[in-house]
Amino acid sequence: MSAFIQQLPALIGVVIGALGSYLAIVRGDRARFRREQTARWEERRLTVYADYARCLKKSVTLTYRVAAHLGNDPHPHPLSPGEAAPLLAEAAEAGDPAGEALLLLGIPEVVEKARAWAVVVMEMERFLNDGTRDPDGWQALLERQRTVREAYYVAVRADLALTTGRPPGWQVPPLHGRP
Repeated sequence: MSAFIQQLPALIGVVIGALGSYLAIVRGDRARFRREQTARWEERRLTVYADYARCLKKSVTLTYRVAAHLGNDPHPHPLSPGEAAPLLAEAAEAGDPAGEALLLLGIPEVVEKARAWAVVVMEMERFLNDGTRDPDGWQALLERQRTVREAYYVAVRADLALTTGRPPGWQVPPLHGRP
């Protein structure tokens, strides 16, 4: 019995060490799982944010082309309202699932900025559906669209902890000598 009592502190030390090691491993695994889960959700949100932006941008590009047909925009590839109608409907249809995914996974700030962008795009479409020929009015809509689009991207970058500085604008040379 005296040999057992002499080895008891060492045995207790082994048990405590094993228990401590187990707890450290469990805590590490939990932390790793949380990090991986956060990364997966961030990847999914990035995909949703990009898909939504791609759908809206497709509509915006189509409106540029229709505006060119009406004489409001210098886009080099004009498109008549009749030719654009099915393409705009297709873009809107593709945007519905992207919008639902955005509502499901997006943070409130990004969802609000996305809504503001979509509203301006709908105003652009309404402007063209009315057959309006007003280049200055169209340019004002374009500026609003660019502003709300940029606000959307700023909110997305903030949510995903990306660089929040404004990226440099793309400078496009004037078409056909127009400023």
